[in-house]
Amino acid sequence: MLSAVAIVPSPPILVPELTGRSVTEALAVRAATLEAGGMLGALANRWIALGVHEKARTVPSDSRGSFAAYGVDVKVAFSPADVTTEIDSTIPLAALVAGWIRDHSAPCAVVDVHLVGLDTSSESCVSIGRELRKSMDDSAEPWGLLVVADGSTMLTAKAPGSFDPRAEEVQTQIDDALANADVDALAGLDRQLCAGVGVEGTAAWQTLAGIVGDGEARPRTLYRGAPFGVGYFVGTWESLSGESL
Repeated sequence: MLSAVAIVPSPPILVPELTGRSVTEALAVRAATLEAGGMLGALANRWIALGVHEKARTVPSDSRGSFAAYGVDVKVAFSPADVTTEIDSTIPLAALVAGWIRDHSAPCAVVDVHLVGLDTSSESCVSIGRELRKSMDDSAEPWGLLVVADGSTMLTAKAPGSFDPRAEEVQTQIDDALANADVDALAGLDRQLCAGVGVEGTAAWQTLAGIVGDGEARPRTLYRGAPFGVGYFVGTWESLSGESL
């Protein structure tokens, strides 16, 4: 059964060794992310991590990765087992962040990563989410869902994607939907508009909508902001009844 959801961003600045001079701006989002991971680990030792990649991909729990491509060889694991597999240098950023969160907030957790294709349609995302939910419900043990996705990259003039005047409204819509556990709003996000303002996490959030479905959640916002002109949201959704979401 699905016990809880943690929603986090995927910037490399979460990793202290990669932060450099941006440490001050990174502290709040990093602390919130680790708090969300700790909540998830307290409720479930089996996780599905959900993110977005150019093409659909899975990263099994016996994998090992590294942030070497981002400047420092910080290794991550997806389970507490003594895994002897070689480092997979092709593991995408969202999956690496999921592993890093596990390592630093819930080291007993076992994480299987599911990356949804960037161009997967809204309807297909919801369908994928329902299938993932079925796999959780078929298991008697509690499951946690870690959603790793970023918002708009065009919120300020110095943002990675430059500035787009539409971005603030879109980001507010996304943040409000996540802050209120509004799955209908997430499922209804305008994919073309989101892509136009540099949002790459939409497919993950729409898959989240399919996973949670009609379940009632108690949402909690831990962070929402754009310190580098990129929309970051950190929050948790827990069951109102203490049972499955």
